[in-house]
Amino acid sequence: MISYKPFFKTLEKKGITQYQLEDNDLLSKGTLDNLRHNRSITLSTLEYICCLIECEPLDVFEFIKDAQ
Repeated sequence: MISYKPFFKTLEKKGITQYQLEDNDLLSKGTLDNLRHNRSITLSTLEYICCLIECEPLDVFEFIKDAQ
C-alpha cells in the first residue's frame, strides 16, 4: 500500500499549508484529495510536487507492505 503521510509531514516541516497550495493554484483539489485518501497519482504529479516543495519522492510517499 502507498501512503502519503510523509507528504503532510513534509508540508508541516516546511510551514506550508494545504490551503496555500490550493488557494495559490499550485495543486488542484483533486490531487490533494487523492493524497489525503492514499489514491494513486502520476509520476509527473510526483515530480511536480517534489519540485514545488523542494523535496525527494520519499518525502511524499512511503510503501507499506500488507501484513499477510
